[in-house]
Amino acid sequence: MSGVREATGVRIGRQADTPRESGTWSNDPYSRALRTGRGPLFLRRADGWLLPLDVERWCAEADAVDLAVLRRCEGAVLDVGCGPGRLVAALGALGRPVLGIDVSAAAVARTNRLGGQALRRSVFESLPGEGRWGTALLIDGNVGIGGEPGALLDRMAQLLDMDGLLIVETAPGPDVDERVRVRVTDARGAVGSPFPWARIGTPALLRLAERAGWRAVDQWAAGGRCFVALRRCDARSANSSAEPPNSAAVTSSQRAG
Repeated sequence: MSGVREATGVRIGRQADTPRESGTWSNDPYSRALRTGRGPLFLRRADGWLLPLDVERWCAEADAVDLAVLRRCEGAVLDVGCGPGRLVAALGALGRPVLGIDVSAAAVARTNRLGGQALRRSVFESLPGEGRWGTALLIDGNVGIGGEPGALLDRMAQLLDMDGLLIVETAPGPDVDERVRVRVTDARGAVGSPFPWARIGTPALLRLAERAGWRAVDQWAAGGRCFVALRRCDARSANSSAEPPNSAAVTSSQRAG
């Protein structure tokens, strides 16, 4: 997608990046991994706990599980923490107006090379189309951005249209609900700057979402990954819901686990 496109009141176009100093996701093992498209890469806590990051999948084309998620999208889509851009590229191929945002210069550059549009911007900074996005995505663990999922849910409510759809990928496991400080590290021991992160499973997300004024309209699991679709409780279309999944996704009323 190039130039300027308008859809459902959201104007999307090439915009200047916000200047910022190198930090959390810049000039670190994450940026190097995105440039090569290969890991291994981990989030590391101070106590040595490691969470593997699926760099190869992020840098590949969208797979069947991704595409099943993307077919649920409505209107113009904001991909929060777009990474190397596979979802932005796939949504563009599906004809969806889409903008990716990421704080990593390497991620934004790779997304733009794929032909997508992305801004180097934090979700908590001023963004184009605030209050008019049809769908927002928090995929690949990005509900953990900022380390406080409740604050992130409040921010998503500001970005979405009143009837907007929020699709969140949650952590596998019924009891996952943690706030941590982590660094990105690779197999050679190189580490990035520390930053706050969160991991939250479906049950914990649903409890938090209810307190924050969201209602679940669907939840499902596919390919070992777990997802929840949310709308604001005060949405105009009370009967509106996410589009049904295709055969690649297994819709379930079960909690993630």
